[in-house]
Amino acid sequence: MCDRPPVPRRSPRATPREVVSKVLYLRQNYHFGPGKIRDYLRRFHGIALATATVHRILQRHGMARLPANQKHRQHTKRWKRYEKQQPGHRLQMDVKFLERIPGTQKRLYQFTAIDDCTRIRVLKIYDACNQATAIRFADEVIRRLPFRIHVVQTDNGAEFQSKFHWHLGELGIRHVYIRPRTPRLNGKVERSHRADNQEFYQLLDQKGISDDIRLFNAKLREWEDYYNFHRPHGSLSGQTPYERLLEKSKAKRRAKLSPRS
Repeated sequence: MCDRPPVPRRSPRATPREVVSKVLYLRQNYHFGPGKIRDYLRRFHGIALATATVHRILQRHGMARLPANQKHRQHTKRWKRYEKQQPGHRLQMDVKFLERIPGTQKRLYQFTAIDDCTRIRVLKIYDACNQATAIRFADEVIRRLPFRIHVVQTDNGAEFQSKFHWHLGELGIRHVYIRPRTPRLNGKVERSHRADNQEFYQLLDQKGISDDIRLFNAKLREWEDYYNFHRPHGSLSGQTPYERLLEKSKAKRRAKLSPRS
């Protein structure tokens, strides 16, 4: 006599194989955690899974641990996350240095602006990193964002010095610098650059794109639209930046209409 297998013959409540394959695909290709995988399945596939269920699926297939370069790193000193309550009250701005174009000495630069409240971003690639370029980018950000900007926060880079500073002042926008050697104070824009690496650049076929800055910007604009209008954010409880903007706008209108006590 031999023992029967410990697993049941039928599991009518088991997660379907096609759902499991979607979970594993998001983990393997995007390195998403259980919470973000849950949000993506709900938003894009109409599949409702608990975070614990996603975690068990990853454990079962030996994918519970992220690659070493994706793991959370402990900090000796934790800092408190903050966020402005109204869109435009503070904008974080920074520059991402892209890899050199193979076979040339040419380098491209991604200028990034992110709203502290809604996480809405504006992105653009330039072939120079100086104050003139930063001023052009700031003008584009002002033109494209659907709300007024009150404060722009940057690091102490050469591209954000006096000409850039006074240009914003002439537009009625306050410009503030973070403390030297404290990139965590620009944490939202720094974190968004990590998302660019993981979800855009590592999946982008750059052949023929790097040499054509217009085509490169067109691809980047597609990613920007996806980031702002479709990508769920863990820091926004699964909302997209645009959904957070609508929520804040509705709350502001309700506050104006409500009778004052």
